[in-house]
Amino acid sequence: MAATGDAHGNMDISDQRGTFHSFLVASLWGSTHVAQLVALLTLAFAMNLGWWPGFAAYVVIGVAVGLMFKQTSVFWAVQIASWVLLALGGLIVPALSGMMG
Repeated sequence: MAATGDAHGNMDISDQRGTFHSFLVASLWGSTHVAQLVALLTLAFAMNLGWWPGFAAYVVIGVAVGLMFKQTSVFWAVQIASWVLLALGGLIVPALSGMMG
């Protein structure tokens, strides 16, 4: 075994800690968006309850995850942006389909 000047347990792991933290944050964001999307599409199309109950479930899941895991302002900005886009889509698409038929 090679002799080193480092004592056991004194390695700087700040880079690994930062990488693992970023991986956990990305996993949480990704799984949150997948759960939101599954709830939205299931309620809107599979259960035929309409867009707005699915949108409400989407918002509730986002708020619950954001509060439970004490997410940063970037998470909330992404959530609000997706809520606005989905709400606009829920208003515009029916209006356009009503104009076409």
